[in-house]
Formats: sequence, C-alpha cells, structure tokens
Amino acid sequence: MLPRPRFALALLCPVVLSAQTALDTFQKEIRPMLETYCYSCHGDGESEGGVTLDAFKDEASLKDHKLWLRVLKNTRSRIMPPVEEDYLEQAEIDKLAAFIKRDVFELDPARPDPGRVTVRRLNRVEYRNTVRELLGVDYDTQREFPADDTGHGFDNNGDVLTLSPMLLEKYLDAAQAVVAGTVPLQPRVVAERALEGRQFVTVRMETPATLLGDTARTSDAATAAPVPAPAFLRPAPAIEGRALDLSYYTPATVGTTHRVEIPGAYEVELNLNAVERYVDDQFDYNRCRVIFQVDGETVLDQEFVREGFKTYKLTFAREWAAGDHQLSLEIRPLGPDRDQKRSLRIRLNDVTVRGPFARDHWVQPANYARYFPRAVPADAAERAVYLRELLADFTLHAFRRPTDQPTIERLATMAERVAAQEDGTFEAGVAQAMVAVLASPRFIFREEETLPLTPGEAHPLVDEWALASRLSYFLWSSMPDAELFRLAAEGRLRANLTQQVDRMMADPKSDEFIRNFTGQWLQARDISTVIINPLDVFLRENPNPDFEQALETFRRLNRVPAEQRTAEQKDELTRIRDLVVPVFRAPKPQLTNSLREAMQQETEMSFAHVLREDRSLVELINADYTFLNEELAQHYGIAGVTGREMRKVQLPPDSPRGGVLTQGTVLAVTSNPTRTSPVKRGVFILEKILGTPAAPPPPNIPPLENVASKEELSKMTLRETLNLHARSAECRSCHNRMDPLGLALENFNALGRWRDMDSNQPVEAAGKLITGEKFADIRELKRILATGHRGDYLHNMAEKLLTYALGRGLDYTDVDILDQLVVQLEAADARPSALLHGIIRSAAFQQRRLDPPVHTAGPAAGPSTPRS
Repeated sequence: MLPRPRFALALLCPVVLSAQTALDTFQKEIRPMLETYCYSCHGDGESEGGVTLDAFKDEASLKDHKLWLRVLKNTRSRIMPPVEEDYLEQAEIDKLAAFIKRDVFELDPARPDPGRVTVRRLNRVEYRNTVRELLGVDYDTQREFPADDTGHGFDNNGDVLTLSPMLLEKYLDAAQAVVAGTVPLQPRVVAERALEGRQFVTVRMETPATLLGDTARTSDAATAAPVPAPAFLRPAPAIEGRALDLSYYTPATVGTTHRVEIPGAYEVELNLNAVERYVDDQFDYNRCRVIFQVDGETVLDQEFVREGFKTYKLTFAREWAAGDHQLSLEIRPLGPDRDQKRSLRIRLNDVTVRGPFARDHWVQPANYARYFPRAVPADAAERAVYLRELLADFTLHAFRRPTDQPTIERLATMAERVAAQEDGTFEAGVAQAMVAVLASPRFIFREEETLPLTPGEAHPLVDEWALASRLSYFLWSSMPDAELFRLAAEGRLRANLTQQVDRMMADPKSDEFIRNFTGQWLQARDISTVIINPLDVFLRENPNPDFEQALETFRRLNRVPAEQRTAEQKDELTRIRDLVVPVFRAPKPQLTNSLREAMQQETEMSFAHVLREDRSLVELINADYTFLNEELAQHYGIAGVTGREMRKVQLPPDSPRGGVLTQGTVLAVTSNPTRTSPVKRGVFILEKILGTPAAPPPPNIPPLENVASKEELSKMTLRETLNLHARSAECRSCHNRMDPLGLALENFNALGRWRDMDSNQPVEAAGKLITGEKFADIRELKRILATGHRGDYLHNMAEKLLTYALGRGLDYTDVDILDQLVVQLEAADARPSALLHGIIRSAAFQQRRLDPPVHTAGPAAGPSTPRS
C-alpha cells in the first residue's frame, strides 16, 4: 500500500507554501546564481537557443514549465553552463532543482501527482498476445493490422494509439476470423487426426547426409558396401519443429502408417511448404518431383522448381477399410546436378486424415471442452443459465474485469437469436457473442476504474483489476493470468505485489517485455529490416578507383540502347563488364538473415542477463562479456566460439566489445546504407543512453557527401568532413555534442565489424566530450559513460522504463517520482529489481489523476531523425 500523508499535515501545507511567492524566492535566491552562471548567454539581452532567464514579470510568466524542465535537465547533466564557463557546484545544482520542483512545478512529494490520463488501445503485439491467451489462436497482427505509431520511443504510448475507421474494420474482421478459426460451431464434427511431418520416417535414401569427402552406407541396404559422397552435399531429411524438411537434391522416400478402426469414406489432406535459404543475387535452378502415395497408389506426381515460400494443401478422397494404411512421400531430383545456391527444400508440415464421414461416427471437436466445459443442457431454462455463465466468464477475461449484468444480457440475447435460426446451434450463438466481445471497445481499449478517495489522498488508487492489467501489459505485453485475476477478485493483489512481480519476471512470458523494450529502446528489432549495402562498405575499406571509374562508364554505356551502340562501345562494355562483374560477385561480409537474428538475440540476451540475474544496469554500457554464436563471433573476429547456439562469452582482455554500444544491432541501425554515420551514432548515445537529446536539425540540411567535391572528399577523413558540415554556429553547438560520441565508434563499420582504416585513412576515434572529458577510443569512452555519467544514464534508464510502463510521455509533474526512482536505484547499486519494483509501487503506476481522459490524434513530439 502506498504511504498516505496525514490529513492534518495536508491542511497545513498551503499555509506554509503561501508564506513566500515563487517570484520572491526567484528574486532572492535563484536570480543571483543565474546572474553569475547564465545571464551572459540567457539574460541581459542575450537569448541563445531561445532561452531567456531574466524576463519574468509575474508568477504566471515565471511558471513556464517547459522552460524550467529544460533548465533542470541541462544543469543536472552539466551541459549548461558550458565547460569553458564558470562551474556550477553540486550544492547549487541541487538548490536550483529544489526551486524548480517546489516553486515552479509546485510538486508535493507527500501528495504525488500520478500524471495525466491517457486512453490506451492494445497495440499489435498486445492484441496478438491477448488473443493467444484468451482463445489459444496466434493471429498474425503484423500482417493483418497497420503498424502502430510510436510516441516518446515506444509503440504502447496511449497518445498515438488512435483508432481510425480502417483499423476499426480490421478489428471487426479479426474478431470474426479469430472466433471462426477456434470456437466450435457444432457439438459434433467429422473426426480428424494430423500426422505431423516429424512422424514420417525415412524409408529409402540413396545418399546420406554427409559432408564432402565422407562415406556412408545407403539407408535401405545396411549390408551394402560404402559409397562415396557425391561432389556436392545431399542433405538427409531433417526435422524442423513439427515438420520434416526434404531436400530437392536428395532422392528420398519417407512414410508413416495410419490405423483405421472404422471403415468408410475418408479424406486425406497433404500440407506442404516450399522453403529455401535466401542468398542475395544467387539463383538455384534445381528441380524435383514430389510423389505422394496412399497404400502404394500414386495420388500426386508434381514437378517443383524454385517456388519461393508457397504453401500447398492438396486433398484426396479415399474409401478405406479398417486396418493399417500406408502414406509415403518421395522426392526425386530432376536433370543433371546443378549448383546448389539456396538449399531448396520441401517442408512436409503434416498429413491430415478426416473421417469416417458418416454422422454416426462424428466426435466432439478437439478443443470443445475449452469453450464449453459442460454439456449443453436440454432444458431451455438451464441452457439460458449456462449461456450467461459462459459469457460472464469470457467477458471477465476479455474485458479484464467483471462485466455488468446489462452487457451480459445483451450478449445473451444476441446468442439466443443466432441459436434460434435455421441450422443454428447453441455453440454458434456463443461464438457470435464472442465476436461482439472482441470487437468491443472494452476489449480493444484498457478500461480502468478507481477506488474511492480516502482522507488525505489527492488522487485515488486504481482498483485491483486495473492494477492487474497494468502489471501484465507492462511485464508480459498481454492480459493477466489466472493468478492475477484471482488476487484481484479477492482484493489482495496490491498486498502481494512484490511476490507477483518476481513471479511474473520468472515466467517465460516476460520475454515479451525484454523483446519489446530492448527492441524499441535500443532499436534492436530494426536490425531485421535495416538496409546496408555490402559492396559500398567493402569499397570504403578496400578502395578501388579503377572499379569505380569502370562502374561509372558501365552505367553510362548501359543507358545507350543496345541497337544504337557502336562497335567500340560494345567492345568497351564487354571489357568493363569483365572488370566490374568479378568485384560484384566477390565474397563480402553481409548481414544475412541468420546474422541479423543473432545480433538481435545478443542485445536481448544481454538485457535479459542483467535483468534476471539482477546485475548492475551499468553492465549494459561496459561489460566484459557478451552473447555470441559461431557466425556472430566470426563476424566480430572473436575466436573459440563454435555452433549455432547463442551463449555467454567472456571477452578477451581489453576487447573493444562489451556493452550495447558495440553490438551489431546498434552499430548497423545507426549507420547509413553505404557508410557509418557518426551523427546518428552520437544522437543514439545522447538519446538512448544519456537522455540528453540534441535539438532537431534545421530544415534543408544537405547530405554529408555534398559539402565538398568527390575528389576533395576522397582526401579527407570523415572527421574532417563532419567539421566542414558543421561550420555554422547554428550547427556547431549540436555537432560538438554528437560528433565526438559518434566518432568514437568509427572503428566499427556499418556492418558492425572492426576496422582500422576507412577510405585509405586511419580511423581516428579519440575525442573530447562537451562536458570536458577526453578519451582515446571506445574503451575509454565506455568507462567515462559508466562512471562520470553514471547518474545521467541511470536517470535515463528510469525515464525510459517508466515511459514504457505508463504508456505515455513524461511531463514536469513526473519529475519528483522520477527522482525518487533514481535515488532507489542508486541505493541498490543500480540493480534493475529496485527500478522495476519502484515503478510498480509509484504513484504514477498505482494511482490515477481525476482529470478527464486525454486522447490525442497525432504522434507525440520527439527529436527528428538525423540526416547525416
């Protein structure tokens, strides 16, 4: 329970606060300090950055919350005053902060303001997870719903989770699709059984799965002499989850047996996928025949070329007698052996057998008891009671709180009308009512109610049902589970918060929190789509002027229509093509899908390790370990890691790796498609690590490549180019903050690999921060951030996590709560458990302001995307 101030003390507070006005305090205690440190730039007629600190004429003009919040952040982080000016002592910073919080913001730590109220819609991830928990169906919201907007860095921000007419239609379609795919409409149906691909065993295979040069025996002739492997790899059938992969290149037959107890009409459905390993600019022209037999009779004989990722569902009617029936699938490679570029495969997902079709042998649907735990009563009155029980239970979970009786009655009336129609059933009526529930605003939005105000409280606590939802959507991105619902119903959740938070963080569902928070805070999920051109990156580290000149000539001649080319142009084109093509085809490091996945896992596993082991959050900046598999370790140049499995790896002494800043996710998503971007990387550190973002860039800034001619740029380092780019005073102030941070990461190319040279120039990583600290390389910078700027980092971590937990941007009213969280975090040696429990016990998480809900249509303001 949150501590409540005594009522008598609350009555006395206004008297104490009114003894001296904020303007009086400013004139007597704060103005002299500002005159000493600030007025040379922000007073006496000066207004750098649009900030003036000596023009307050009355209380109203003094209480400019936006201005003073900026002052508070800049002085705390020691961005202001500038390092070359007079230095603010810590006691002076604390005095200024106290004035801002108490006199300007009028915050009372004894009666904290929980902040503004926003109406929160389920975002795509939350909707998908909630539907999975509620109905057991995995609905693909990434494909079916438009992308959610983001506000303050997160897509669970209530300010941007609007509901457009198109999205409303999507929700209606989704409700119908989810219920139709899961809830039985009949009490009895044709029996069906899925024989998973992994149940099929290899009957015959001409060449076993061996590497080049190995020898082995054929699988259907154990006594045969060894045969040499072919000149290329022929993979054996391999289990992939519940499916079985069969290679285009390996002659093989797999089969299984299905036993029929009752003779009659049956249906056999073959479910296949064509799959491949994608390789840029490499094509695979292999073909194969797929032959499916039932009891030795061929029912499918089809040729497959490279089919992309198509799905095939093929159905065959059979009349079966009782007994065993054989099902087999054969792969026959066609034509001469061709180069294997993409590892073409046929994935046997399953074979579904339905029948017998005679109604006497129909059965209860497999998932019937999940939705209808008791048999439907024959008596109409008993059936009506059962219907309302079902709807009350379903709406309790879907709306995440008990439902009022009038709503239950409206849903029951709808269900009874559907059931009374021709061919209608009780089950169909319940299903239609479920559709209405899933399309309801009470499901799509998170509805909250509060407890009655008690004496001394300025703002009420949210009730236990709302608290359960706040907890589950924070830590699981999904609805509460049975334990949270039980405690909420008993009114004991708030009293058991510590145990419940620990239980929830130990549950695998907390992986959603790790994935979603790191995916947005560190932009880790963007690694799956970031575009990096391997050729451009390769050429920056291996300059080839002849190739670049030839490529320009090639492009110029290629624009001439073939019929208009002269003999000389044709000869020149042929010669240049012979020079250009080998460079294009030469092996180059690139971001393969598997490498991107490993990079994302590295970031997620690093955060999960710190979180679940309750280690210092500072390790996310400067750790002596990371998480790698063989492919990622080779990409980083780290030896001794083998296999596909990701695991914790102790880094070599003095390794530049360790911490999120040197992970492939961050390095790639903060690069341009053709090169690194010190500006983007610097902005990333300012925003994501230090919480001190630079101002948005002015409009119409030219690209970095346009600051000088191509010839001049070829002779300049990137640092020199950036200096040209930031010549104006307007640009210089921000670049002085961003560029040193970004340039410290220049030893890592756009793919995240280490390099010492860039465009034939040595990489210069040394620099000096705007706050005065000098560093030689990324190792020293990480140490400075983890020690000298530890306070900024922990404050930013608290702000990011509180923003994510509340689903709204923070305002000046949240300053006290945020400061208290940082104090708790520092006292706990930066352990994340202190921050999590502190957020969940805070007034912002536990209480609700009595203001009317605010739901804005536009995205929250934030720093613009840097262009350099």
